[in-house]
Amino acid sequence: MKRFISVLCLFFQQSILYAQDKLPGFGKVDMADLVMKECSFDKGAEAVVLFDVAEVYCFLDLNARNPITTQFERHVRIKILNLKGLDQANIRIPYNSDINIEEIKNLTAQTFNLDAQGNIVISKLDKKMIFDKKINKRLSEMVFAFPDVRPGSIIEFKYKDEATNLYGLKRWYFQRSIPVKHSRYILNFPSEFNISAQPKGGFKVNMNRINDGNRNIKNFFMDEVPALRDEPFMSCDLDYLQQVVPFLISLDIPGDISHNLLWTWPGIVKQLMNDEDFGMQLKKNIPRTAELDLALKDIQEPYKRMELVHHYVGKQMEWNGRYGIWALDGVKSAWRDKKGTTGEINLILVNLLKDAGLEAYPLLVSTRDNGRINTAIAGFDQFNKVLAYVNIGNNNFILDATDKNTAVFLVPEEVLNSEGLLIKKFDTYEWGWKEVRDNIHQYQHTIMIDAAVDEKGMLRGSADISSFDYARLQRLPYLQEGNQKFIERYFSSNEFKTNIEDLLFENEKADSMPLIQKFSFSQEVNSSGGYNHFSANLFSGLEKNPFIADTRTSDIFFGANQFYSILASFRIPPGYSFETLPKNTRMRLPDTSVVFTRIAQVDDKTLSIRMELQFKKPIYANQEYDAFQEFYKKLYGLLNEQFVYKKD
Repeated sequence: MKRFISVLCLFFQQSILYAQDKLPGFGKVDMADLVMKECSFDKGAEAVVLFDVAEVYCFLDLNARNPITTQFERHVRIKILNLKGLDQANIRIPYNSDINIEEIKNLTAQTFNLDAQGNIVISKLDKKMIFDKKINKRLSEMVFAFPDVRPGSIIEFKYKDEATNLYGLKRWYFQRSIPVKHSRYILNFPSEFNISAQPKGGFKVNMNRINDGNRNIKNFFMDEVPALRDEPFMSCDLDYLQQVVPFLISLDIPGDISHNLLWTWPGIVKQLMNDEDFGMQLKKNIPRTAELDLALKDIQEPYKRMELVHHYVGKQMEWNGRYGIWALDGVKSAWRDKKGTTGEINLILVNLLKDAGLEAYPLLVSTRDNGRINTAIAGFDQFNKVLAYVNIGNNNFILDATDKNTAVFLVPEEVLNSEGLLIKKFDTYEWGWKEVRDNIHQYQHTIMIDAAVDEKGMLRGSADISSFDYARLQRLPYLQEGNQKFIERYFSSNEFKTNIEDLLFENEKADSMPLIQKFSFSQEVNSSGGYNHFSANLFSGLEKNPFIADTRTSDIFFGANQFYSILASFRIPPGYSFETLPKNTRMRLPDTSVVFTRIAQVDDKTLSIRMELQFKKPIYANQEYDAFQEFYKKLYGLLNEQFVYKKD
């Protein structure tokens, strides 16, 4: 009886597992999908993934040269709903091409449309239009664009990824920036493997498994997954997408010892230090130049030596736009060519800092766009950049020679509030995790306005804005694009039609000083029923509330603490007077991490107002969003409250 029940359970499990294989085969589309106009469970979507299914099949042959191989097969079908969805037709499939570790095979793609008579028209992708693009000596990608794509099209593709070792075991994303109707990920491994796969995200992932004695099969699937759309001040969407993260724990062969297959961070560090493209490059002698030697000759102070070397490397080297921790072409070659990747340029920087007598080490990091590092799972692929970490006395500095705007005393903005792997001693493989924080500097703006309203209702005046530290850093790229781009980005207002003239800058080259912006402006005040009114919240960048959505998935990530100060004076013409002034107020979040203060007074025909807004935390968890949103609603009501005046 027990055997009957176990067999029945196994049959039931297999039925659940393979019932989903009833998805239409390649090339077979439903008319209902072709005539679909919108996604039923995510209205307004520009496209919808009809299905995205994959299976990882692992082979074990202990007598083979490569005893472990994996095969990853994937089939994707997407419905394009409107013009915004056309970007979904551009496909990139990255893979590791180093020593033929991975090989993409049997890539096939096609587009389905309906003609004027309602007939299905199939446009197959020409194989000649599939490009195998080499990124570097380790990475490549298959790139193609679907033919004849327009709103209403269905596109689909499939391919096979054959890999040695476990390179076919990939992280799987059930969620995208567009909704997903069905997503399935199957792990099919010999029973000798102990494999873990942890779902991550805010939704429930369905999972069932079968163990038939020879193979362990885990089936993860989700239906009607809503899109994860961009949210204001989101750090990285990859951190919040619903996903499953698989990794192999051990190989347990009967009659043999258990073989631990987990990567460990000490093992990663040891391999990094012995890698020809990383650790060995830190032992290379970069040719010193007479120019650098001469510049360093009379400078003894470590901070100034560090600053000089950082500036010199940044001036000499051109970044080719590619991220990575490796010096794949070698630091000497990059130094000779004056061009390289982030890995090559910053390993050169570490070399020259050490050569200048400074205590400098490589710091492996993940930039904000690349997502957070999971320190519980060891792996090279979590890092996409290496920086220089310099210790001077009790102070530490994090430098990036590919970033020509960031001063040495600031942490590069794209890694603020993250973690980095610091490798200190090569011979003993001494390493550790370092928090990448900046508790001293912040986004700070001081806005000073002196203005007057004439009898025709035109507000004219001058503004003096000082942007400190990260606020300065954020504005420099727009300054380098010219005055007009800068005005469009920071001072133009569609609502008030502000005219900006005589824009001047100070301290553009002095990175320890605030970026000062001075200009004159004019705009019409609003009038209604004999009353005139204007807002004192000008040029702060806080004119429009970004947190209006009722729900939020991601944390609110500002990067650094913030401080805004607005000091303004407004004069009205003779024969006019102010109505009742808004009250002085002070408002804060319950944990006092955000504080707003407003003080206003009138002296005859002049209104003087001071507003200050301070953020004492760089990150606010999404669990705090309800209180944060309510605070912001009141905050913007106060910031944009109108000052009313009328004719006597």
